[in-house]
Amino acid sequence: MQALEFWKTVTVDHANLLESLIGLLREHQVKYCVIGGQAVNAYAEPLVSLDLDLVIAISDFDRTRSLLATHFSVEQFPQSINISSPDSSLRVQIQTDPRYLDFPERATDRDVLGLALPVASLDDLLQGKIWAAGDPERRPTKRQKDLLDIARLIEKYPRLRGQVPVELLKRISLS
Repeated sequence: MQALEFWKTVTVDHANLLESLIGLLREHQVKYCVIGGQAVNAYAEPLVSLDLDLVIAISDFDRTRSLLATHFSVEQFPQSINISSPDSSLRVQIQTDPRYLDFPERATDRDVLGLALPVASLDDLLQGKIWAAGDPERRPTKRQKDLLDIARLIEKYPRLRGQVPVELLKRISLS
């Protein structure tokens, strides 16, 4: 079974939300990139997740928000816009924290679920995971997953270890 087919089965994506969203972004030439766990999967050994986290370039942000609302169910939260469809369990979150908005400028195409998608640079991805792991507003289980993602990245790319704050490294077991 191909990666995309497997993921569509796991996310019960009968609405083709993933393909529809990516197609819409491409059709309207929206600059974006994948961040979060799926981006980590593009650099390290993949783990299954129902989430797809994206960042829209600041120059495309306002027009894209309106565009998405005409095609999908959209919910606004303090740090994200969540996109959904009734016939899909896929959870798409578009990060709205301004610290992430220049990530698309440095993104490169990588394999994500069998699709060539723009993915945040390795350094940007790690920085985003550091911000997320240190965010006291995030659920504790989400912060634990962020620590796991950091561990996956530094295990595969040991040079990144020096970029991780000591207090986070102490919480990661790589023995």
